[in-house]
Amino acid sequence: MRPLFHPAIEDVRPEAILHALSDPRRAAIFARITKAGCVEACSAVSSVGDQVIPKSSLSSHFKVLREAGLIRCERHGIEMRNHSRCAEVEARFPGLLSAIMNAYAARTACEDQQDEAAPRPEMG
Repeated sequence: MRPLFHPAIEDVRPEAILHALSDPRRAAIFARITKAGCVEACSAVSSVGDQVIPKSSLSSHFKVLREAGLIRCERHGIEMRNHSRCAEVEARFPGLLSAIMNAYAARTACEDQQDEAAPRPEMG
């Protein structure tokens, strides 16, 4: 198998991080990995809210996160273990990840509140 590309922390660029986290699905995947510390199975993050992410799209999302320097992926047999590189990125760009993820969380909370406040169609 071909080795996976992981940029050295010195090569991680803020624009790559911004691009990787500009997609709400990737931001949600990254948040789950960061919260868990390590996600052993990609299927553990195969849904965002009530939306299921197809395997092909999930692979692409992991690739973007990995190549942006946000996660480290290691093969263990047939399983892929995904670890957050949050501490490394935070040391290189203090406050960047927390600002992005806090903005994402605030936007998600706002959208959830709007969904709850939306009038429901009457069943008749």
